[in-house]
Amino acid sequence: MFKACNKKIIKRGINMKKYYFSSESVTEGHPDKLCDYISDKILDECLRQDENSRVAVETFASSNKITIAGQITSKANLDIEKIVRDTIKEIGFDNSETDIDYRTCVIDINITKQSDDIALGVDIGGAGDQGIMFGYATNETENYMPYAIYIAHKLSKRLTEVRKENIVPYLRPDGKTEVTVEYEDETPKRIENVLISTQHLANISMEQLKADVKKYVIDEVIPQDMIDENTKIYINPTGRFVIGGPLGDTGLTGRKIIVDTYGGYARHGGGAFSGKDATKVDRSAAYIARHIAKNIVANGYADKCEIQLSYAIGIEEPLSIYVNTFGTNKIEEEEIINKIKEKFDLTPNGIIKYLDLQKPIFATTTNYGHFGKDYLPWEKIIKM
Repeated sequence: MFKACNKKIIKRGINMKKYYFSSESVTEGHPDKLCDYISDKILDECLRQDENSRVAVETFASSNKITIAGQITSKANLDIEKIVRDTIKEIGFDNSETDIDYRTCVIDINITKQSDDIALGVDIGGAGDQGIMFGYATNETENYMPYAIYIAHKLSKRLTEVRKENIVPYLRPDGKTEVTVEYEDETPKRIENVLISTQHLANISMEQLKADVKKYVIDEVIPQDMIDENTKIYINPTGRFVIGGPLGDTGLTGRKIIVDTYGGYARHGGGAFSGKDATKVDRSAAYIARHIAKNIVANGYADKCEIQLSYAIGIEEPLSIYVNTFGTNKIEEEEIINKIKEKFDLTPNGIIKYLDLQKPIFATTTNYGHFGKDYLPWEKIIKM
């Protein structure tokens, strides 16, 4: 039943390493993503009115109640309750018997201003907190993302599309996907498993749901040459999934950090993104690290690359820069580090200016990954 990892096979006299790697994604109706989306919507409204807003907002969702807490220092005049209800409505939650209802949910708001002690360091251009951040890129997909998370995100996004476009009208907003990829000699060869769990209306048979998800989601997303007779497909493996959203499970901002990044294929520093303005290096430094890693690969200096940056609160320059190309580099890694130092201002203000991070763009990052979307500034390919 279980496949062995790091299995070596012999192919034409060459040792080839074979292994299996899995990544998951979630839809915008997953309770944690609901919370991420609300937090980023509040952030964007602050930035829309005041580009110098300092924001650190968390959202908690449970049953038919939303709690907003955190710190905001801004000139913006916010109607947080309206933002919350509009966001829940946009996702499609309108039933407190099965998930949450944007019209009747209770909203509790507890917002204060940014701590004066934190502001001391940020006001002089330093990082808003300490931390380590990673960026990663690989040339195994067109958007320089690992293949498993690339496909998992496409499946989740397609689940939402077929629901909102009434192609499969009985689906509800909550859903999850997972993909297992078979690698041979560090190259994706085939898909071993596909798992989709999707919320649905109560009066739908499992036979119809499985047929529709297979036809309109899986078949539309996964290349046929990556699926064979041994690929296993699981659709709602426990059967009924009527109760979802925050009625089925509590949601909290920042609990999908692996979904947000590289699906576990690369390391993660532990800091979440959503609800934080760009003075928080948890977010901005992770974005610039991805930008650098992607451009190292796109410029042909390596086939895959991982970048680590570290920061101290109140200090402008990163404490360290680390590069790992996993033996795929075409030039020396020391030369790559020198190129990074020559090309990029890695101070918080330098990152914000370079990536234009005072614009209200963050709600567009929340769902289906913060990386791999060509329209985001940190995904731009440049000459290094």
